[in-house]
Amino acid sequence: MDTNVLVSALRSRAGASFRLLSLIDRGRFSLCVSVPLVLEYEAATKKISKTIGLSSSDIDDILDYICLVAERYKVYYLWRPMLRDPKDDMVLELAVSSNADAIITYNKGDFKGSEKFGIRIASPKEFLQQIGELS
Repeated sequence: MDTNVLVSALRSRAGASFRLLSLIDRGRFSLCVSVPLVLEYEAATKKISKTIGLSSSDIDDILDYICLVAERYKVYYLWRPMLRDPKDDMVLELAVSSNADAIITYNKGDFKGSEKFGIRIASPKEFLQQIGELS
């Protein structure tokens, strides 16, 4: 799950991102994280925390829970540079290392080239439809 999806989920309870986040512990899919990705999640969410009415402690609790229920991976092989943005490379490398089926993001165009690894790119809404959680 790309950082923009987590940020979107915290900004609004009405969208597909929030629905996706609410399903991370339900066994419908496996969320994969790495230390660099969690650090990016932390930086991005703490940057907006005051504007969305969450404290730094609230963000820590959310991230702790994500780390608790997600599958944790160490990325040993770097494919860089593969994509335009090094932060996107980090997400792709995690997806490759974890043998993920998909990367969930709102910036699908940023992941052009990831199809070489057999990883599909989907928006939260598309992914929810694919796993039967949204019609």
